[in-house]
Amino acid sequence: MEASGSLIVNNKMRTGIGGAVIGSPQPGKGREYNRTQRKDSEGYSESPDLEFIYADSDKWAAELSELYSYTEGPEFHLNRKCFEEDFHLHVPDKKWTELDVSQQRAHTMRLLDALEVTAREKRLKVARAILYVAQGTFGDCSSEAEVQIWLRHNIFLLLEAGAFTALVELLNMEVENSAACSNAVRKPAISLADSTDLRVLLNIMYLMVDTLREEAEGDSPEWKAMRQTFRTELGSPFYNNEPFAVMLFGMVTKFCSGHAPHFPMKKVLLLLWKTVLCTLGGFEELLEMKAQKREILGLPPLPEDSIKVIRNMRAASPPASASDLIEQQQRRGRREHKALIKQDNLDAFNERDPYKADDSRDDEEENDEDNSLENEPFSIEREEVMPPSVTHPPAERLAFPKGLPWAPKVREKDIEMFLESSRSKFIGYTLGSDTNTVVGLPRPIHESIRTLKLHKYTSVAEVQIRQEEEFLRCPLSGGEEEVEQVPTEILYQGLLPSLPQYMIALLKILLAAAPTSKAKTDSINILADVLPEEMPTTVLQSMKLGVDVNRHKEIIVKAISAVLLLLLKHFKLNHIYQMEYMAQHLVFANCIPLILKFFNQNIMSYITAKNSISVLDYPYSVVHELPELTAESLEAGDNNRFCWRNLFSCINLLRILNKLTKWKHSRTMMLVVFKSAPILKRALKVKQAMMQLYVLKLLKVQTKYLGRQWRKSNMKTMSAIYQKVRHRLNDDWAYGNDLDARPWDFQAEECALRANIERFNSRRYDRTHKNPDFLPVDNCLQSVLGQRVELPEDFQMNYDLWLEREVFSKPISWEELLQ
Repeated sequence: MEASGSLIVNNKMRTGIGGAVIGSPQPGKGREYNRTQRKDSEGYSESPDLEFIYADSDKWAAELSELYSYTEGPEFHLNRKCFEEDFHLHVPDKKWTELDVSQQRAHTMRLLDALEVTAREKRLKVARAILYVAQGTFGDCSSEAEVQIWLRHNIFLLLEAGAFTALVELLNMEVENSAACSNAVRKPAISLADSTDLRVLLNIMYLMVDTLREEAEGDSPEWKAMRQTFRTELGSPFYNNEPFAVMLFGMVTKFCSGHAPHFPMKKVLLLLWKTVLCTLGGFEELLEMKAQKREILGLPPLPEDSIKVIRNMRAASPPASASDLIEQQQRRGRREHKALIKQDNLDAFNERDPYKADDSRDDEEENDEDNSLENEPFSIEREEVMPPSVTHPPAERLAFPKGLPWAPKVREKDIEMFLESSRSKFIGYTLGSDTNTVVGLPRPIHESIRTLKLHKYTSVAEVQIRQEEEFLRCPLSGGEEEVEQVPTEILYQGLLPSLPQYMIALLKILLAAAPTSKAKTDSINILADVLPEEMPTTVLQSMKLGVDVNRHKEIIVKAISAVLLLLLKHFKLNHIYQMEYMAQHLVFANCIPLILKFFNQNIMSYITAKNSISVLDYPYSVVHELPELTAESLEAGDNNRFCWRNLFSCINLLRILNKLTKWKHSRTMMLVVFKSAPILKRALKVKQAMMQLYVLKLLKVQTKYLGRQWRKSNMKTMSAIYQKVRHRLNDDWAYGNDLDARPWDFQAEECALRANIERFNSRRYDRTHKNPDFLPVDNCLQSVLGQRVELPEDFQMNYDLWLEREVFSKPISWEELLQ
């Protein structure tokens, strides 16, 4: 088994997809070589990989600009006016940037005191002045970098003065404002003006959370301490006895129920995302926490850093378009057919683009013979097979690292199943879960077991499930479980009572924001905080609003996808059943078909969309003179080959789909039933390694269910799965003769999982319905007799009668009692 595995690695893994070698190239050579090799070949394979780096969020400036819609532009100068009117009364003839820290601190305190007035107009004016401070007092700055420096400085001033707590109280008051809610419900059309108070408060809070989320190089020790305290408080039940994120989730459900249609949902979702990111931590912190947890549980360290592995992977070349294929066939028709082909030509052919003749049109899965490599005659001449890159010696290629990108993994269950089938085959009996006894088995089986055990991987989730089974099996001797009150645990406890409603609300908004959704009368209006009071009258204004609306929807998708993924990952690490509870409610709310519906569009168009007007982005727009906008400048967009937020959203949604379906055969069958294979294959056109990896993972889990003909027609995709996705050593994914390929009882699997989740939640969090049989009993004579018992009045009045009847009139055999 070991030998055959290494043979495959050496022969097939030497080169990556499209002739690129898997692993890190030599400095300055790999990428250049990869591009040169494809030069002058078919046009579709010339484009380089998308230079996208997946991270917790985009660059700080981009995240700041996405907070504001373009229709909010005039409010920047309104905020400045509100601040300067008040500021010049107290500090005449001076700029904010010219004051010393003590004077700035004094004015900040003055503004916060003024925030507590009852008059709504005055309070809004003060809130705008505070927002201007939080925006970096841009009127005194001459560059974007200067605005960012002052923004960070001012945020720490506001934090020190206790601004965040005051803002939470005001936000709570606005959320509970029933008059504003009833007015909004009655209005036929809601616009930007209806959410003014909420938007100003949410803007300040977002700026504070996003700025304090990460440490900067020049931060003083005082700032570092303040930042850490803020993060701790934000994740604690500090606001209304619940974490701040729970309050924001409440706003989301209130908006979706139709009781508060004026809530600025984009800002709420962005603030929710950054709050979760700030309190629980991002992807790199998750990796560190996972390593610590494995160490505490006594598990071996992680085999590799998954983030680094993915960053070093290369993208596969995109599939050919129909026009490329037709042109290619015409060229071939003019060439002379050759009966034989040299062995090195065959090798070269195998090293070509694996998607070359794959996925030529949208319905390729229905046509089994349109693009398979096996159906092509070997009539290709050398210069067509290998682009003219002979100037590079073979030695340069062999210098690259060889091998699979991931360490293989095996579960304990896989070893048990392998031994069980081997024993029943060679001996005729089984030993249950015994994985050590190999008596009577042939020597090659011994070797196989040794190889499997060498790559055995025990996850944190498996240990947690075993511990949970132990607690339920021995409720008395198991002792009381000590639940560490980490931020994830506190958040789960806060979300638990209404978690199904929160998931449904997020998916409703995601559906409304998806580009594939058709506008329906019953769907929720997510554009309340982007539409101006007066609708556009000119073509230019309409174009600008169109860009704004599309950008608004993209940002909502980005925020929701990031929130869902972060919560799934953090809950899984904290306890597997917390993640399963959230995942099951996502599945029940039709999350799987919703994500597939999202990808059932021209995904390349979505990723390369230019829904931004860079001159209107903050902080550029507040420090530069605004040029005159024309239709051409609006259509131009930026110079990037792709839109960061849209690619980020796509990867997040694919990762969520992977999280929901992994090891769940019933949910994998949903992918098959909803015909996800052609939809996912179209997503492979995006030349980004991480996105392709998660698409290939989703295709891998369902290949055994798609039938032999599909696998035969999609051998290039199968090869890509082999090269990029982690190997499970005895997983029969490529053959379809696995036991798991039998028809699956969907309800039984989900019901069993649901029962386990309910038992976990009841045992850990339901203090009211404890089983009375399991409550501790006090059987100490001293403490029982020492307890003061309140006797009812009627008993005290008839005490003499009770003594006569129960004590004096009954004979007592003292000898028997003494024995």
